[in-house]
Amino acid sequence: MKLPPFEYEAPTTVAEAVGLLAEHGDEASVLAGGQSLIPLLALRLARPAVLIDINGIAELSRVSVQSGATGADGWVVVGATTREYVAEQSGTIADAVPLLVAALPLIGHEAIRSRGTIGGSLAHADPAAELPAVAMALDAEFVVRGPSGERVIPAAQWFEGYLTTSRDPDELLTAVRFPAARPGTGVSFTEVARRHGDFAVVGLATSLVLSGGVIGDARLAFAGISDVPLRAAAAEDLLTGERPSAELFDEAARRATQDVDPPGDLHGSPEYRKKVAATVVRRGLREAVDNAVRGSN
Repeated sequence: MKLPPFEYEAPTTVAEAVGLLAEHGDEASVLAGGQSLIPLLALRLARPAVLIDINGIAELSRVSVQSGATGADGWVVVGATTREYVAEQSGTIADAVPLLVAALPLIGHEAIRSRGTIGGSLAHADPAAELPAVAMALDAEFVVRGPSGERVIPAAQWFEGYLTTSRDPDELLTAVRFPAARPGTGVSFTEVARRHGDFAVVGLATSLVLSGGVIGDARLAFAGISDVPLRAAAAEDLLTGERPSAELFDEAARRATQDVDPPGDLHGSPEYRKKVAATVVRRGLREAVDNAVRGSN
C-alpha cells in the first residue's frame, strides 16, 4: 500500500529538528526506525503533513556512561536512535542494564531490531511492548529537548495512556537514561506470546537484588494488561527483605494480580490474561533469582 503524501525533512542537528517540530506541531511526525510509524502510515492511521527524519543526527545514536555506573548512582544514557540490535550487542549495556538486554531479543525478529530504535519504541508507548515495561521497572528517565530547553521526565510520568506520552508536540526525545544495576542484581523478562516475535499476551520485566540470600530492591512491571506498563507495587513490597521460596512467589503472584483488570481481545479474555500474569510473576521471579545466584558465583 502506498503511503499518504507528506513533506519530508531530514535535519542533521537536534536544534534543527526541534525547530521543525516547533514550526509544525501536531502536523509533524518523527521518523526514527519506522517500524511502528510506517505501518500506521500505510494503513492511513497516521497522516502527518510533515515527516521529520532524525536518522541523520549523529549525536542521537550514542551510548554513554555517567559517573558511578558500577554502583547504585550510575546511569547509562542511550541515544534515542540507538538501534535495538546495536543495544542488544552492546557490552556496556549488558554489564550495566541487564534487564534491557534480556528484553531486546524478544522484540520482533532480528530484521526488525536492526532498524527499530530504543527511543522510537518508548516514544510509541505501546503498552504490550517490552521496552516500556523495562523503562517502568527501572525508573528510567526520558530526556527531551524543546524550544524552551531540555527537561527530564521520569518513567512514571512518561506513559500517560495507550500510545500516549507526556512529550509535548514541539519536543524531541533525545535519550533515555537507565540506572546501572547494583551488584547482586538478577533480571528476567518473561512473556507469553502466540509466536516468537509477536506482541506479548502478557509480559513481565523483573529485577531484584539478592544479598546474603535476601531479596532487595524488587521491581516488577507488566506489559499487556493495561493501557500503560504497570508496576506491581504490592508484590514488590512483599518480596523486599524476604528469602526466595515457592510460597513467597505464589503470594507475590496473588498480590501482583489481585487488583489488575486486563483487557480482553481475540488473543485472550481478561480472566485468561490475569491467570497468565500470575504465571509470569512466579516464572520471572524464579528466573531472576537464578540469574542473581549465577552472577554471584
